[in-house]
Amino acid sequence: MKRALSILIVAVALFATVSCEGKAPAVTAPTDITVRLLTDATGIDDKSFNAAGWRGILAYYGDSWENQSKRGTLYNWVTAQTQDLYIPNLKQASDEKYDLIIVTGFTWADALGEVAALYPTQKYLIVDVDWLSNPNVMQATFSEHEGSFLVGVAAALKAKADGIANPRFGFIGGVPGPVITKFEMGWVQGILSILPNAQIVDYYANDWGKPDLAKAQAKNWYDNGVYAIFSAAGGTGNGTIAQAKEYRTQGKNVWAVGVDSDQFEDGLYNATESAVLTSMIKRVESSTEYALKQVKAGTFKGEVAEFNTQSDGVGFSAANPALGADISAAVN
Repeated sequence: MKRALSILIVAVALFATVSCEGKAPAVTAPTDITVRLLTDATGIDDKSFNAAGWRGILAYYGDSWENQSKRGTLYNWVTAQTQDLYIPNLKQASDEKYDLIIVTGFTWADALGEVAALYPTQKYLIVDVDWLSNPNVMQATFSEHEGSFLVGVAAALKAKADGIANPRFGFIGGVPGPVITKFEMGWVQGILSILPNAQIVDYYANDWGKPDLAKAQAKNWYDNGVYAIFSAAGGTGNGTIAQAKEYRTQGKNVWAVGVDSDQFEDGLYNATESAVLTSMIKRVESSTEYALKQVKAGTFKGEVAEFNTQSDGVGFSAANPALGADISAAVN
């Protein structure tokens, strides 16, 4: 009986060892560092800000949008449908001990400041914030005004080339804040540098995920002579593109200007023509990939990392042939 009991104990111990070894790779991910991206309600499919951040993660791991082979083992993302989920999502990710936790947007700042203090050894990256003092938080900022100035110049030059008399321009923002102000002011100054007397109107949706609000405002403006609308509003801005597509299909000479990602393809209304004249490129992916490389190298620190035109952090898209090589050259 003692012999039988000994065999049973050995068998149970062996089974436990095999079981633990079988689960270990998924938990510890020994081949590389692990990261979780936390987003607002618009998720990674906003075709704009969050999508850009996600692309940086994919690039670091050698994956693509079509082939996210390491998702669920080395990297993943979680969407917070409301802001009251920010702190719980941050705490859950911190408890699960990811090597890096990334949050996108200044609306996360208060929640991250609170949680980062509770997990002093956890590494975090926040995009669009530079005022947190936590030593374990890297903050990425962008010179949005520089890239926005360039698309303002492009839109104004296009209006001149089209012979538009007294062209009007519009700006649609998401949630008001210092970052979105940089977008708007860059756009305004870019236009005024070419057309000093241009009229520019603005509207804030107070939401990142309400494209219907932007679409309604864009329709109103286009109907009243606005030539081009720049939206810095996350998923909300997709409504501007939708309305521009609808009107260009009808032969109306109006334009949308994309943001964060190159939204040329989102503006296609036939095989080759897009309602998105140009896009202000904000390479959020540069910041997420940069932070991951710093964690991997062991050089991560609570710094403010700035990405501007000089570092190729912001720019403009010349993907639309309708912009014209001469205008692209002038903007450059």
